[in-house]
Amino acid sequence: MIINGEKKSYPGGRFLSQLLQEEGFRAERVAVELNGEIVPKTAYGDTFVGEADKLEVVSFVGGG
Repeated sequence: MIINGEKKSYPGGRFLSQLLQEEGFRAERVAVELNGEIVPKTAYGDTFVGEADKLEVVSFVGGG
């Protein structure tokens, strides 16, 4: 799969919530696009990501 332009290998795929955790993202602080479609946060635990998928993960950061 491709995550933010980088090829990653997760044999068998993962649910999005698990993948985000394994990649070090905090699910509550990101927006995810899967194959060109925004994934609602409520669907992270039900969305399966396979080897042929492309993810873009954007992190929100606070500051002032």
